[in-house]
Amino acid sequence: MTDTAPIDFPATSPVVAAASVNASKVYGSGDTQVVALDHVSVEFARGQFSAIMGPSGSGKSTLMHCLAGLDRLSSGSVAIAGVDLSTLDEKGLTRLRRDQVGFVFQAFNLIPTLSAKENITLPMDLGGRAVDESWFNQVVTTVGLADRLTHRPSELSGGQQQRVAVARALASRPQIIFADEPTGNLDSRTGNEILTFMRKAVDELRQTIVMVTHDPQAAAYADRVVFLADGRIVDEMTDPTAATVLDKMKSLGD
Repeated sequence: MTDTAPIDFPATSPVVAAASVNASKVYGSGDTQVVALDHVSVEFARGQFSAIMGPSGSGKSTLMHCLAGLDRLSSGSVAIAGVDLSTLDEKGLTRLRRDQVGFVFQAFNLIPTLSAKENITLPMDLGGRAVDESWFNQVVTTVGLADRLTHRPSELSGGQQQRVAVARALASRPQIIFADEPTGNLDSRTGNEILTFMRKAVDELRQTIVMVTHDPQAAAYADRVVFLADGRIVDEMTDPTAATVLDKMKSLGD
């Protein structure tokens, strides 16, 4: 397999986009040992917007990083669309993240010398893959960037930069998109706009999003919320509201 070859996914896509089985992550040893994940088993369905929440130090970001192949487990397994990430070497993981996973971070992570359009198509350009112009136009329309494609990041507001980041995550039609505190650097109005775009991506473009957030208002945009505490899943909620999520977070001590 060459560096630019795509991961060979099963012909029949499973219902589950990402999953972990008895996933554990331990940092350090002896007196300094920290158990960030403690035998976590969870599934995230295709075409669903899921949120991961928990108090500081609960393991929510570690879970996302391991699910996305950004970090290796100490034990257990994680899979994306049925592909066990432990079977991939570093080059294979790099290809999977580039071709099959979308990322949206709190920091927009845009290349300052590239235009908005070039930032959006960057993962495909790096992978030597042709841009599906019809899908690209649909994504750009969904996130409201049609009149900003020639602008560089410095010429865009923070909200517009995060729209570019969301569009970049969507543009390659990934198996799943992981979003880590995507509205953390935005004011509430702009943050709500970004969450609305992400919600539309699930409802209208049939994408799959898993978001780590500490914000009950953000979690209310999701279909399902998974709650972690001390590295374990302690509860989950469907059809969340900001009020019900806030009540649950208070009970977890955050």
